[in-house]
Amino acid sequence: MISGPLLFARYALPPNDRGLCGPADNAALRGYASAGLAGPDLRRLAGQFAGAWPYLQLIAAANAIADPLDRRVVEAYWVGNGLLDNVRVAEYGAFLDERFRRRAGRGWEPIAATIPGGALPHHSFHVFCVYPWTGLLRAGRTEPSLRVLDSCRVSWGSVITADPVVVERRPLTWDGRMLALGPPVPCQVEAGFITGLRPGEWVSLHWNSVCDRLTPSQLRALRRYSACHLQLVNAACPAEMYTALSEA
Repeated sequence: MISGPLLFARYALPPNDRGLCGPADNAALRGYASAGLAGPDLRRLAGQFAGAWPYLQLIAAANAIADPLDRRVVEAYWVGNGLLDNVRVAEYGAFLDERFRRRAGRGWEPIAATIPGGALPHHSFHVFCVYPWTGLLRAGRTEPSLRVLDSCRVSWGSVITADPVVVERRPLTWDGRMLALGPPVPCQVEAGFITGLRPGEWVSLHWNSVCDRLTPSQLRALRRYSACHLQLVNAACPAEMYTALSEA
């Protein structure tokens, strides 16, 4: 089992490689992930992810865990586990208010509306309920493109072939009114740093790259928290926010 800092690197590297978030020195992060080593500089790099790092700090503090890169904390944010349920609604609401109210402007109301419904500090909440109103990705991308939302969320897939890596995965869909998960379709993805994949294994995916193998409990958690936040965004956010969604 790899350490928390290396697990963080596996999930954070795909968007960092694309220049979308985190430190500009993506070669350094890739070097640590490739070597399978976790040193002080990897922790420094993790702290430069303005989106993910504060969530890790929040989850750690709510669970009396000193290290935001504790493996349990990292797993909670990207995949989901019981640590999320220890973050109080009021505490999470204050966190979101402090970080995003000013940046969201008029878009703050839809974000705030999701909080009482069961919002949790999981990456899927950030993708579905925060990013569309704040434009937190770099590279000039501010509108909520369906392709970007689908790539940015951590999804899951069942391995069909290992070379090349092809998985069966449910894509994000938009019918003009609601975000949902469509029927499973095969898609070729990057192996990331995972070797020896076998057909039938379940893996997590971020920006078209395999991040980790998923145990049955992790798969259930990722599905659960993703479904929760899809339900929240569909109930609380006005459909007109997503009228620009397209496959482009």
